[in-house]
Amino acid sequence: MSAKSILHVMSLPSSPEVADEYNRWYEDVHMPEVVALEGFVSARRYAPTKDGAPYVAVYEIEGDAKAAMKRLNQAMGDGSMNLSDKIQLDPPPQMHVFELVKEIGE
Repeated sequence: MSAKSILHVMSLPSSPEVADEYNRWYEDVHMPEVVALEGFVSARRYAPTKDGAPYVAVYEIEGDAKAAMKRLNQAMGDGSMNLSDKIQLDPPPQMHVFELVKEIGE
């Protein structure tokens, strides 16, 4: 069975010089921490094919997406999640939740 919702996140490193550190943190720390939260079942990350374009992370959510997002926001706010100064915050990452409306194939 497929996830019923996804969290789509677009983000950038804080500068080109820290891109490697940003990518290591995102893939080795951040993604596993998000997937460890109740409701998040998988994560995929995509690199841009054009200079200056954002990286994209897609997290699959099972169950109540609003509750999963509340847990994520709480973990980011209360210090239980390891955040990085290597991610661009101005402008901040763009986060959007989408619900599944139709699925064809696997």
